[in-house]
Amino acid sequence: MAKEEVKAEKTVSDKTEQATNPKKPEKNKSLTNFVLACAIVFIIGILGGAVGSKLFEKAETKIKEIGEKKITVQEQSATIDVVKKVSPSVVSITAEQSKLDFFGRVQKTKGAGTGFVVKEDGLILTNKHVVSEKNADYSVFTSDGKEYKATVKALDSALDIAFLKIDAKGLKPVELGDSDDIQVGQKVIAIGNALGQYQNTVTTGVVSAVGRAIEAGDAESGTETLENLIQTDAAINPGNSGGPLVNIDGQVIGINTAIDQQAQGIGFAIPINLAKSALDSVVKTGKIVRPMIGVRYINITKEFAARNELSVDHGALIYASGRDLAIVPGSPADKAGLKENDIITKIGDSELGEGKSLVGIIAKYNVGDKVTITYIRDGKEQKTDLTLAENK
Repeated sequence: MAKEEVKAEKTVSDKTEQATNPKKPEKNKSLTNFVLACAIVFIIGILGGAVGSKLFEKAETKIKEIGEKKITVQEQSATIDVVKKVSPSVVSITAEQSKLDFFGRVQKTKGAGTGFVVKEDGLILTNKHVVSEKNADYSVFTSDGKEYKATVKALDSALDIAFLKIDAKGLKPVELGDSDDIQVGQKVIAIGNALGQYQNTVTTGVVSAVGRAIEAGDAESGTETLENLIQTDAAINPGNSGGPLVNIDGQVIGINTAIDQQAQGIGFAIPINLAKSALDSVVKTGKIVRPMIGVRYINITKEFAARNELSVDHGALIYASGRDLAIVPGSPADKAGLKENDIITKIGDSELGEGKSLVGIIAKYNVGDKVTITYIRDGKEQKTDLTLAENK
């Protein structure tokens, strides 16, 4: 009976409230449902946001991984394509020479370097110091293992380049790029006869700097100044000299020439544009006909200019070296009235400075070309015209 009384009371109470205010129960019910719905939506929103965020992070990470993998694969593929394209044009060069030792006995010495084909008829470009021994016998080994006797066609000491000729036909010449377009940080590939025994060794790196000047050589052969060089961290080992430095398009942009033995990852290459005029000259005349103005000079740096209180911080200071005169008698510079202590700042439209040396700019011209020389004398800028002569 007790249970029935409670139930009846509740029923009566509901009926009484409903009779007094018939719409109130429906409002409360709607409000309650609305609040519950909002709460559910809020909770789902929080959970959904967290889950969605997690899913988004995972998706983003996956996309990034896929992207990085794709980039890595593309870079590897590009490098492989370059190596396949250029390697058939790279050759190994050996030099064998007989010399008498202290006791009068004959000793045979061997040297090794690298070169690359620039003409299909067997014309090969390399470093001058690779083939500088006059009495040596030179051999060239192509990538397919064939051996050829080689003769030295032409040498250029100022640029450390040389041309060899072998009796061959149908060789694959390299594609020459434009070294003036080189950017610091761009990827490069070096190919060469590392240590004289590991033919067509491939190393990769970047262009570390441009416009470098170094003293290259050794105590036996002496040293020489090389200017306007490309610096790279692509490993260049002994035996790599004369080999190509290649961009990611498979174009030769430099000739590997030297390494800094006191450091790691510092190698140097001659910009290919400096060799282009020499190549044209050898093809046309059989020798390197290089233009010159006939001065000896010192490259001006900011430090040198400050130390010597010069009026400009770039250019070439015409200056005597040892017993040599600053102005070569009868040279274009002599005829044009240039004098010792003049500072050449511009040749034609090309201003001398970082990455643009006098020898580098002149090398782009031909013998007989007329150029305007801008120079500083006694603090005042002047100009004179001269006709480039052959450097003999």
